[in-house]
Amino acid sequence: MATAREIMTSGTECIGERETVLDAAKKMTALGVGALPICGTDQKLKGMITDRDVVTKVLGAGKDPATCTAGELAQGEAVTIGADDEAEEILRTMTAHKVRRLPVIDGHTLVGMVATADVARSLNDPQVGDLLSALSTD
Repeated sequence: MATAREIMTSGTECIGERETVLDAAKKMTALGVGALPICGTDQKLKGMITDRDVVTKVLGAGKDPATCTAGELAQGEAVTIGADDEAEEILRTMTAHKVRRLPVIDGHTLVGMVATADVARSLNDPQVGDLLSALSTD
């Protein structure tokens, strides 16, 4: 079975925890992505920011995206997957945490991002259905 390293998208860029949500939104737009890892000044992963976070936690809450920082949206420890973990472990992690994207780390270094579509391409049909079903429920 494929590993995270084999199915991930490499070259993932972070948004700094001190950068604004507006900066994050602009970066997501420029990169054509819906989520960015939030990295600290120590280069460690602090969390994730998604386009949905921008809308619900910033705009919908009446906050100013030009002054609210990405770090303010980081909630606890980021859910990640190891670069050498197999697709089944990615499936279990996504299902357990109800996330659609996982930062891939090698040690403490961010090396890529794996999304549900990446996992779906590497799993057999019943497992794909289980993943999509698990992520589509509240």
